[in-house]
Parts: sequence; structure tokens; C-alpha cells
Amino acid sequence: MKILLAILTFLAGICADAQIKVGAERYGEYLPLLEGKKVALYTNHTGIADGRHTLDVLLDKGVDVTKVFAPEHGFRGTADAGEHVKSSTDAATGLPIVSLYGASKRPTPAMMEDVDVIVVDIQDVGLRFYTYYITMIDLMNAAIDHGKGVMILDRPNPNGMSVDGPVLDMKLRSGVGALPIPVLHGMTLGELANMANGEGWLKGGKKVPLTIIRCDGYTHQSRYELPVAPSPNLPTMLSVYLYPSLCYFEATPASVGRGTDKPFLIYGSPDMTSGDYLFTPRSLPGARRPPQLGKRCRGRDLSGTSADEAMAQGVNLGYIIDAWRATGRKPGFLGPFFDKLIGNTTVRKMILAGHSAEDIKETWQGDVGKFRQQRKPYLLYPE
Repeated sequence: MKILLAILTFLAGICADAQIKVGAERYGEYLPLLEGKKVALYTNHTGIADGRHTLDVLLDKGVDVTKVFAPEHGFRGTADAGEHVKSSTDAATGLPIVSLYGASKRPTPAMMEDVDVIVVDIQDVGLRFYTYYITMIDLMNAAIDHGKGVMILDRPNPNGMSVDGPVLDMKLRSGVGALPIPVLHGMTLGELANMANGEGWLKGGKKVPLTIIRCDGYTHQSRYELPVAPSPNLPTMLSVYLYPSLCYFEATPASVGRGTDKPFLIYGSPDMTSGDYLFTPRSLPGARRPPQLGKRCRGRDLSGTSADEAMAQGVNLGYIIDAWRATGRKPGFLGPFFDKLIGNTTVRKMILAGHSAEDIKETWQGDVGKFRQQRKPYLLYPE
């Protein structure tokens, strides 16, 4: 009976995916709006419409694309996390690829001169510390400064069924957190842009002329399988689902599997005294200098976790607490970057004081409830 139920659930997920049409595939909704406009396209390798890159689709449809803005990991999505990416020229089209994760993380006035509208088509994973939405917010602010419009070709949020984690204390605003939202906000980029516009979160509390081309057939309960990996170290759907719980290892000396074939599916370090999984990070494309490079690590393998279990966890601090305890409860295990990732200074203090993951999770439930109500006017899809 359990096997039959699992098969039916899997097939239902496939059917749901087949019925979802992303914004970039709804040509009749947006191509007429781009006629006569000079377009800057914010995208990367995830901008796919009916099996083709959105850039190629727009050019074939006669849209006047003047440049491409690229985020962290670059236009091709192969650069390491945090690596500065240089601007370049696309060999196939001759268009300039302007990196917004290099010398400049915000468009300069010169970059905006030959632009009427910024079109956004990029696959996010629905986490406050995932940087693609931050670049979108920077582009919205640039559009305000220079009198441009913004169009979002919306895509599903693979973590869109979950809202969890602390709401960002804006005193900790950084390159891994730009808005007062929970770690898991459960919104698509279109909804998030809609909320930033409506809540006065953009520069000077101003609004940008915003057009959102919605997905068709999507709800916040849809199980959406990403057609391509959104970044080098999130290669599987399970890694996407565990990312809200494992990203905090980036603020520790431990490894979270970068430089292995299981990034964001394992964790460990040479100093861990428990755990039955052994691994050695090595230099790989997308993880050339991973933490604990070349060192034998002991830890835990989460790759056997079911997708349902991983999604149900939301933000689970049990893993980071386990690693902290297994390395001798050293105060320096959690660096200052942890506060920026989790969004406040309270959680780190509670971990160091010995509180459980369950007790800590309770501390943000009130704020999560308030956020759910706050976001309601901006949702574009059924909950």
C-alpha cells in the first residue's frame, strides 16, 4: 500500500509539473508589451522557455535585447559561490553580458542608458540568503533611479509551500539578506517584487512600474521539479529542500559537501567525534576551494532523507547543533556570518546556551504568522 501511495504521489507531481507554464512561456501575454522597447534581460542558465533559453526566444521573436544582466554564478551558472564574475560578450549573440556580481553589484547609469525595461527571468529557490532575488531588488531600485520599467517573467518557487525561519533584522542587512522576510518566505520572485513594491521596501519607499507575467497552473502546494540546477552546488531537488537547514554550515569551519558529489546533502569536519560518514572535499567545478579541502571529514549523510521529510522540516537547526556539539561546543564554531544567514543575533546565542532546535524554532513562530498575513495582498497564486 505504501509503495502504491508513493507511486501515485510521484505521478501526481509529474502531472502537476506538466500543467505548469512558466511566465516566459506565455508569449502572448508579454511579447506585445515589449514591442518597440529596448530590453535588458536579467537571467542565467535557468531562463528556459519550452526547452530554449529565453534570450534566444526573445531575439527570435524580434525583441530588441540590448544586454544581459547576470547574477552570482554568472550567465552560464558555473562560477563558485561568492566568486566575482567578470562581464563578457555572449559568443552566440554578440550581446554584452553585464555581471552584477563582480566589479559592480548594482547597475551604473551608463548600463541603463540603452534600456527601456528590465525583464527578469531567473529561477529562484525561495530562500532569503539566495542572492538572485537581491540582484532583482537592486535592478528594481536602478529602474526607479533611471525611470525604467520592470517586467517579471515569473517562475514557481520549489520551496513555495513553506514559510519558516526568523524574519531578517534589517540591522543585519547584507549581501545574503536584503528584505525583512523569513528564511523561507514561500513566494515567487513575482510575488516578492510585488511585495517589495507595495510595502515601500524599495529605494526611498518609491514604487517601480511593475508588470508580472504569472505562471499558469501553479499553486503554493505545487511540487515543482526544477528543469536545471539553479546553481553549481544545488544539483538535486533534495539539496534544494535541505538548503534551508544546511546553509548555516557556510558560517562554520565544517564542510557541507562542497567539493564532493553530495553538496548540501552531507556535513562534517575533521574535528567531529561522531557520525558514520567519511568524506574528503576536493577541488571541483563550482567548488574549486571548498572548506576542508583535501582533509578527511567525519559527519553525516542526509542523502537518504525523503523529499517529503526534507520539505516538512522547514528550517531545522538540529544539524548545525549536532555538528557544534560533536566538535567540542567551541564558541568560535559559529562565526559572525551565521547571524547574517539566520537573520538575527538571538539564535546563535541560544545555540551556545544549549537550547534545542525545537525550542529555538518556537521563538520565530509569532513573526512567521505576522509575515503570512502581511504577504497575503501580494500573493498571485492560491495557497
